[in-house]
Amino acid sequence: MQYNRFMNLESFKNQKILLLGKTRAFSDEEFRSQLKTYMIEITKEPSDPFLYVLEGRMQTPYEQNLLDELYEMKKYEFLSIDEFEKLVAQGIDSDVLLMSLKLSNDKERLKAFLQNECITDELFFKLLKNYKWSGEDFFDNDDNRDVTAALIERFYENIERNHNVQFATTGLIHLISQTDNTDLLEVISELEPVKFHPKIKVLLATHPKTPKKVLKRFLKEGEAEVLEAIYTNESLDHTLAKTLIDDENVARKLAENITLNQEMFSLLSKYVIHLARNTTLDATMQRYLLALDDEKVDENLAQNSSLTSENLEVLYKKSSNLHPYILQNKATPKALLKSAFADENNHVFLAKNEATPQEILTKLYELSKSDILLELARNENTPVDLLYQMQLDSRFERAVRTNAAFGKYIQTQNIGWL
Repeated sequence: MQYNRFMNLESFKNQKILLLGKTRAFSDEEFRSQLKTYMIEITKEPSDPFLYVLEGRMQTPYEQNLLDELYEMKKYEFLSIDEFEKLVAQGIDSDVLLMSLKLSNDKERLKAFLQNECITDELFFKLLKNYKWSGEDFFDNDDNRDVTAALIERFYENIERNHNVQFATTGLIHLISQTDNTDLLEVISELEPVKFHPKIKVLLATHPKTPKKVLKRFLKEGEAEVLEAIYTNESLDHTLAKTLIDDENVARKLAENITLNQEMFSLLSKYVIHLARNTTLDATMQRYLLALDDEKVDENLAQNSSLTSENLEVLYKKSSNLHPYILQNKATPKALLKSAFADENNHVFLAKNEATPQEILTKLYELSKSDILLELARNENTPVDLLYQMQLDSRFERAVRTNAAFGKYIQTQNIGWL
């Protein structure tokens, strides 16, 4: 096969091609229609003059024998139907196609193109925007179901491992969660059936890659749950955020959640209590807030996982009231966690912290105190052998079974529950 040298359909202009078998991505009628633009003729008659043989799917025994004979002659070039149809798809004039579909109002043809894996994503998006959902949900009728399935199948990662995910709304939700394709997120946000699924809008509103123009549209629509999601989106565009700061309630949410730079920090500086919860504080911002010597600010900083080790130690020395928060903070230095074990008042807090070194967690287990054991059963850093022991105790069995780390270990080892 010498197919690779053919980069587009112009290479076959004014040629006649013998097709053995059937097309795959295009219907026979659509296939021939697209090729007419390039004055390429498809024939099924081996008596016609031709230079190229297109190996299609579902060849008859006669066609298979003929193909063998043609190979032996060594006078023809052989083409894969899959690769050739990709060239056909690449050669489609999207403007001409969209106009044709609009004038004909041919929903079946539009759907066939949306189900065609060979067309480009760009063309797919243009076609999808022209699909009419008839005021119904994604899976309310056969056409909507087929189009939704085509959308999910095209973009869902590792769909072969998720059987039938394309036929469920959860498939669309998972697709949104896993993608970073801004064009895809924009197109999904415009689909008519999204109005039936507030969860999808909320998911889009919190997605770090959702385009700014989509968020602007959501803001204008004013749905309370969606607005709340936008205000807590840490990736919210700063230009857009600046237009929202005048509303104090919104500004507090932004101060707590938005990814900060020095400008945004300054603009939101009156909301220090909320800024202290923001996990994107850099060391300079942290020092500024520490210097305020505000009890509530310090309390929030003590729970902030972005705080530097140095600043956590400063807070630890500052007030014993902050110790419970600091000892449960995953960012707290291990040396500080180890030294805190000497005070039994700290034990429950250390048992809760997944950053607590396992040797300390083991020592806590050996104390055999029920309140501490319960926290250890929930802690994903607790040694597996200890979790095994605790699941035998009815007091802690549920906590161990719902411990994500333990569940993952069981699945990895494929040994099942005791």
